[in-house]
Amino acid sequence: MDYIEINRQSWNNRTETHLNSSFYDVSGFLNGKTSLNEIELNLLGDVKGKTILHLQCHFGQDTISLGRLGAKVTGIDLSDKAIASANELAEKAKTPARFICCDIYDLPSHLTEQFDIVFTSYGTIGWLPDLDKWAQIVSGFLKPGGKFVFVEFHPVVWMFDDNFEKIGYNYFNTGPIIENQTGTYADRKAPISQESVGWNHSTSEVLNNLLKNGLELNSFDEFDYSPYNCFNNTIESDTEPKKYRIKHLDNKIPMIFAIVATKKNSLHPS
Repeated sequence: MDYIEINRQSWNNRTETHLNSSFYDVSGFLNGKTSLNEIELNLLGDVKGKTILHLQCHFGQDTISLGRLGAKVTGIDLSDKAIASANELAEKAKTPARFICCDIYDLPSHLTEQFDIVFTSYGTIGWLPDLDKWAQIVSGFLKPGGKFVFVEFHPVVWMFDDNFEKIGYNYFNTGPIIENQTGTYADRKAPISQESVGWNHSTSEVLNNLLKNGLELNSFDEFDYSPYNCFNNTIESDTEPKKYRIKHLDNKIPMIFAIVATKKNSLHPS
């Protein structure tokens, strides 16, 4: 099974629908609206003048949003259609950004420099089978003392079936999960269908691989909402816009976690 090619085609198939969706609101974005959420903005801090590597950037909205904040940004994604769209979007937004199309594990063949910040967010590691290799990429592209900022859907979310009515999947990584889907999270009624291959990853799997690869944990946070309306049976908070929770579960489950970690100055201190 060539999971890379299956997932590349899956994301190529979604790109045009995503570009035209109200979910991504490209017209609002081009009029100056940021695509970044409060969670990651708070963790990133002032990025002006910083070099940032954005892993699994889709068609580049967050990458460009970071560029608008004054960062020197490089976005990476598997989907050639998404990267072509990212370059077009950066040009329309009049914001400099560099984009590279490749599988994340193959990034060292395309890029050699190190960055002040590595950033990745929301629906990224579920496409990767090996988090040790992922953490090696994160660590390898960080300057000593550089910061890794990671915001992701909580592994508890992925245990549920699509309607959050029962436990449908293992919390731990027990191998690939192959799915066929009609529509997409950005437009559930879109006339598209695609196959995809994913993996569930426990919190301990994430943390231990980062620690093993020379990163020191600065903070670990959990949130009882999603800033995106991308799941079934969600309801937006009456008092807090852009905070979505599963209607019948209220605030009882974690939906997002966030990590900030720093690359050690030396992996082998004397």
